[in-house]
Amino acid sequence: MVDTQTPSPDYEHFSSISWCSAHLKRPRVIAGTPACRSPKANGEDTLMAETLTQTKTIVAFLEFYEEPPSPTDRVDLIKAFLTLGSGLNGHPDVCHGGIVSTILDEVTGLLIPINQQRGFMPDIPYFTAYLNVTFLRPVPTCATILAQAKIVKVQGRKYFAEGWIEDSDGTILARAEVLYLAVKSAL
Repeated sequence: MVDTQTPSPDYEHFSSISWCSAHLKRPRVIAGTPACRSPKANGEDTLMAETLTQTKTIVAFLEFYEEPPSPTDRVDLIKAFLTLGSGLNGHPDVCHGGIVSTILDEVTGLLIPINQQRGFMPDIPYFTAYLNVTFLRPVPTCATILAQAKIVKVQGRKYFAEGWIEDSDGTILARAEVLYLAVKSAL
């Protein structure tokens, strides 16, 4: 997560939306721009940091979670607001299913670096091994959504998570089951 001390333009954007602001004002909430939104010299995160930052794609993206009681406790649930533009349409005013899958993959993956920073997970790369998305209702574009993810279990180098996307009314639009694997050796 990028600097949480200075409010980012994305934080300001979501704070101006009443239903989003209610989430951000809860006690012990830590919010910031996901690290995947920052370009890396090695090309990592290019999709989220460059391709999907255009004014018609993912207009704004903010991750947030509740600080656990102890600094070494695992963060089991993370949330993210995303404002989706019309450049993500698969059908008029409906987000393309591949982008919905990408969002669910990205948001569930946000739990890894947060827990690595807290010392709960080893600081090694993890890759998506399995992603099963169930589309329940159309995900709207030109709209703000809430994506959430939670850790289901960690078994050795396997990290199981669930994710879902909601609209402003809390209606679940899509769900995902995800398995991440820790890399055994350097790439």
